[in-house]
Amino acid sequence: MSKKENEEGVIYTIPLKRVFIASVKSRSPRAIKLLRSFLQKHLKVEDIIITNEVNERIWDRGIEKPPRRIRVKAVKSKEGTVTVYLAEGE
Repeated sequence: MSKKENEEGVIYTIPLKRVFIASVKSRSPRAIKLLRSFLQKHLKVEDIIITNEVNERIWDRGIEKPPRRIRVKAVKSKEGTVTVYLAEGE
């Protein structure tokens, strides 16, 4: 896991290899849950909004083959919600 501070938010490289112990038909939904739990643990918030581009990147190769890792940018608002975007260059 890598963390870089940015003026707008924080960039994380989230490893998703724990997803692959699940059965083949539940890997991408589990990747979304793992992404959400990772950000809840590291940013100490409950309300997380995952953008459509992050969701499409995880589901890009179907339900059986999510990526092994994903780079995301997490932006925290004043209300306490976190919005998750793909990092630049992804």
